[in-house]
Order: sequence, then C-alpha cells, then structure tokens
Amino acid sequence: MKYEVPIGPIHPALKEPIMLRFSLEGEEIVDVDVIASQNHRGVEWIGMNRNNPVQSIYLAERICGICNFCHPACLVLAVEEIVDIEVPERAEYIRVIQSELERIHSHLLWAGVAAHELGFDTLLHYTWMIREKVMDILEVVNGNRVTKAIMMYGGVRRDIKEEHIPKIREMIEYYKKLFNKVAKLFLEDKTIKMRTREIGILRKEDALKLGTVGPTTRASGVKKDVRQDTPYFAYPDFDVEAMTPDIITGETIGDTYDRIVVRLLEVKQSVEIIESALDELPPGDIISEEKVAKILSRIKKAEGEAIGRHEAPRGEDIHYVKLKEGFESFYTWKVRAPTYSNIMSWKPMLMHHQIADIPIVAASIDPCLSCTNRVVVVKNGKERMLTGEDLHRLSIQKTRRLKK
Repeated sequence: MKYEVPIGPIHPALKEPIMLRFSLEGEEIVDVDVIASQNHRGVEWIGMNRNNPVQSIYLAERICGICNFCHPACLVLAVEEIVDIEVPERAEYIRVIQSELERIHSHLLWAGVAAHELGFDTLLHYTWMIREKVMDILEVVNGNRVTKAIMMYGGVRRDIKEEHIPKIREMIEYYKKLFNKVAKLFLEDKTIKMRTREIGILRKEDALKLGTVGPTTRASGVKKDVRQDTPYFAYPDFDVEAMTPDIITGETIGDTYDRIVVRLLEVKQSVEIIESALDELPPGDIISEEKVAKILSRIKKAEGEAIGRHEAPRGEDIHYVKLKEGFESFYTWKVRAPTYSNIMSWKPMLMHHQIADIPIVAASIDPCLSCTNRVVVVKNGKERMLTGEDLHRLSIQKTRRLKK
C-alpha cells in the first residue's frame, strides 16, 4: 500500500522551512517531492533599494550565519571586477586564511550535526568541543566569532598581526594532531558505517546532471572546486586540489559516508593552506583605499556587470552584480547560494531508502535553507513568482494590518 508523508514546511525536525513530500510503500521511500520557496527575506531587494554598496557587504554576511565570509567575498569580488579595484597582495592572503578558517569551522559544525542525526551525541559534543579552537581564532583575529565584518572593496578591514600568528600556528598543530583521531571516530565506527555506507548515493552522472557543487559533488567523484578551476584571492599561489573520497577509501561510491570523507579531507587541506599562507604572508597594506566615501564615489561612477564566485564550505557560491552609473545602490544583485544547487540531489539520494535514513541523508548535503531565499505564491492552483514590488507592497499591507 502506498501512502504519503509530508514533512514541513514547519516541523519539529526541521531547523528551517522547506516542504518534503514522501511517497512510501511500507517503510520504503518510492518518491520524493522537494518543495522549496517557503523563505524570503528580501536581501537582494534591500541591496538594490535601500543600502549603499558598502552597507550591502554587511547585509551579505547575514545571508548565512555559518558562511558569513563567503557571501560578502562573492559580492566584493564582483564589484572589484566591475570597478577595477586593485587589492594589495597581503589582503589577498588574509582573505585566503579567512576563507579556510571558515571552512574548518563549518565542516566541524556539520560533522557534529551529522553525528547527532545518527544518534551519536557524544561525538556531536566532542566535535563541537574541538571546533571551539577555530572559533577562538576567529574571535582573536576578527573580534567576532560569527559575523566578522572583515571584507571591504579593495582589501580587508583587519590585519593579521604578529601577535596573532603564534595562536593560529597553535591551532594548526592542534588540528594536525587530532585529525587521525577524528577520522577514525567517523570512518571506522561500526554504527556510522552501517548508517552511511551505501546510503544516500548520488552517482556521478546525477551529480553532473543536477549541477551539484561542493563536497556534495566531489563525494560523487566530480573534481570541481572554484579554488582549483578558476583561482581567486591568493589561491593561485597554493596547490589546491579538489578532494574526492578515493584519496582515503580507494573508491568513490557517492554515498553519505563519502560525503563525510570529503569534508574531513577538506579540514586537513584547509589547515595546510592556512599554514602555507602564514609562511608566505607578504608585508604591505591591507586595503587600497581606506576612505569609504572615495570607494562609494568610484562605485557610483562605474557601469557594468560581473559575477563573483567563491568556494564556500557548502560549494560554489555566486553573486551577480550589475552597476549603473549614477545609482546609489546596486542596479541588480542576484545571489545563488550552494544549497540552491544541491537541494534537488535529495531526490536520487533518498529513493528506495527507509524513513529512518531521511535525517542523515538530508543533512549530508549540509543544507542552508535560508540561503536559498526564494518565494512562490500559489493561488487558485496557479504559481507565480513575486517581484520585488509585490513583496514591498505586501509587507506594507501586513504592517498596516498589524498596527490596527
């Protein structure tokens, strides 16, 4: 007998709003319908209508609390290309270090979540305990653990000082010593293997067809990484290789286990990149123009369009920016976060598995639903996308209703 089980958009098991509709035969999943578009915060609209381009850097940080460096990084890269803003070499190295610090903390956070979804809460607490080391470094270097406010057109707002370097090196040694232990806990535990091996398989051809990105696609054997394919910041100075599971396992299956392997490998890789960046950190300025008014003046006079691409912890992040001369804000700003590319991979991953597999398989792509930031209105059976003007009008109407 076939029956349907809807999960979401509001559900105790969901951290963010999304709708998953499962068709089941007994415990077996025979069809999956992924319905996104329950979330819209108007980030792009604010960047195009209210904020100036500098304010929008800090707005971009709020797109995702975990990936709060990658979104402003994409935005800044796009604007720098249009306006032809030079970036000092030291700033490019600092950007690399910041990117990799974020990758370490994000992957360790995900590892804890994955352990929790498997019912292994001891490993969750252990993983998050060791994650505190990188969070402490982020606080030392940036002044904040989360929204760091370090990106700026033409460089960065904060330097890595001499007194910071010994602390960062201490963190590097800490993770080097712990890597084998953490890898053993995740990759050799019998229960984790039983719950993740041959579970949630995304074959290479499906990964390519669906346009998946990041660890999700690399775990399926697709050697795609923006840092490797089209290097930016100071990445051309480093030998960045797309991590695939066969490096450890000798084979690529594309299952949930392989996605764990890839993220662990990337933590190790990030530690090595940070160490190399510190060794080669050049002297000099960290920003090409300190006066915000001058930066805004240059942007206001510029015209053109560009795409900023960054290998975020979840995968390739893209920001499209169009500037028009005389405009105080962006003429167009469009964000395509990694989860938007990965979310439809749930369908092939979940097919013919059990209900109990849903949490870990869904978590294996490290979804961030707030990043997808889409909305669709369904009225009388007809779908339509809301425009920025529609959203503005509806928000005013709701505010007026609430005031009554």
